Amino acid sequence: MKALLIYPIFPPTFWSFEKILQLLNRKVLLPPLGLITVAAILPQEWEFKLVDRNIRPATEEEWEWADLVIISGMIVQKQDLLHQIREAKRRGKLVAVGGPYATSTPSEPKAAGADFLVLDEGEITLPMFVEALELGETKGTFRASEKPDVTTTPIPRYDLLELDAYDLMSVQFSRGCPFQCEFCDIIVLYGRKPRTKTPTQLLKELDYLYELGWRRGVFMVDDNFIGNKRNVKLLLKELKVWQQEHQYPFRFITEASVDLAADPELMDLMVDCYFWAVFLGIETPDEESLQLTKKFQNTRSQLNDAVEKIIRAGLRPMAGFIIGFDGEKKGAGERIVRFAEQTAIPITFFTMLQALPDTALWHRLEGEGRLKSTQKHANINQTTLINFVPTRPVEEIAQEYIEAFWQLYEPHSYLDRVYRCFLKLGAPKAKPASKLPSWTDLRALAILVWRQGIKRSTRWKFWHHLFSIIKQNPAVWKHYLTICAHNEHFMEYRQIVRDQIQEKLVKLQAS
Repeated sequence: MKALLIYPIFPPTFWSFEKILQLLNRKVLLPPLGLITVAAILPQEWEFKLVDRNIRPATEEEWEWADLVIISGMIVQKQDLLHQIREAKRRGKLVAVGGPYATSTPSEPKAAGADFLVLDEGEITLPMFVEALELGETKGTFRASEKPDVTTTPIPRYDLLELDAYDLMSVQFSRGCPFQCEFCDIIVLYGRKPRTKTPTQLLKELDYLYELGWRRGVFMVDDNFIGNKRNVKLLLKELKVWQQEHQYPFRFITEASVDLAADPELMDLMVDCYFWAVFLGIETPDEESLQLTKKFQNTRSQLNDAVEKIIRAGLRPMAGFIIGFDGEKKGAGERIVRFAEQTAIPITFFTMLQALPDTALWHRLEGEGRLKSTQKHANINQTTLINFVPTRPVEEIAQEYIEAFWQLYEPHSYLDRVYRCFLKLGAPKAKPASKLPSWTDLRALAILVWRQGIKRSTRWKFWHHLFSIIKQNPAVWKHYLTICAHNEHFMEYRQIVRDQIQEKLVKLQAS
């Protein structure tokens, strides 16, 4: 069997980082970990080719070569995912579709022409799919009634990737999250009992990446890396040794719940292993909204204190914020900006609340008749209006959202926030092998200095803050410059958010 794996295009989003990637001469932030894991689970006597359409389209030769086309993606990729199904069927190919989007909304890929829906987690459903192919079947839907043991998951086929095109690599240690946030689809897709790989298993994946020549950042893509703290600590103790023996070839980023701050041992282990940033799902500083959406883990301690502890431990925080919760009082956008400024969180991922398919929020709103039928299955990103009837005017929420987004990434405010964060950021404990900067690094630095330190009105602030960081916290100055550069993306993206949200508001008012 010749299987062509296709990963659909991401539209421009907060996460796409186009301007940063251009600086670094990269094409894409992250690889399709799900598809290369699928390739590892399928029979290894098959032949595989992978096309990440965020890098390039499939060639005519690749289409002609394929017996089977396998497509996977998230809801934000739905437009191109459905287009690729239709394109494959136009060429007379068998098409199998899986992944988070198809699992939560299987009717749409099926309507587009998919022959096989391989849903839920592939460790269980892919063997069912292979058996059906061997029996000569040409259609089918495969679902799992249980969650697989991920200790059986093979090493992803990283060799199928065009490695130089990516800024970060992806690995996964666990699936599932123990919490019950109403709006979250992770617990629907992967359950509330975190399942982890073994430390040995994950280290073999890192060995493979190392053998392939990877020497840059690695995103531990777990939706809550610390969901099973016992097993995470076991991993980190072995990862610390591995990193030391290999001279710290990888620096790690991950996602975690804010209760990370309550475990100093865990934070120290992460810093020892060269974790340097963590994404926190803060959502809102309004405790009433947190209670209503069942994000109780964020109400057990002061959020300001939790963020402070995480920064001082040596982990740069990124944070997710949401506006539009039921019962939310006017001024939520201002409160989010104020919280980000008070805590000095440099990068804040901000969006309007969306009811994702099959979540508890989705079912509650559907029962209350509040889901908007015209937006029920709309594409979802930071330029999407709320897809349900909120408890305060959508125009008010959207305007607060636009203004808050604009303020968060105003160049002077952003530089000040990054500066305050890095003044108190704990110094890294890892000692990676020294190496000369690449031509790409030097070019990116020159562009950053020209734009932020010479051309723009931020010039005096840029140089003052940089020299102050070098003097007061010299171990983090390179990391500091990297995060300064991130505003090249956000400055442009805030304009996209403003323009597209205002355009949608005009259409809404006209309808």
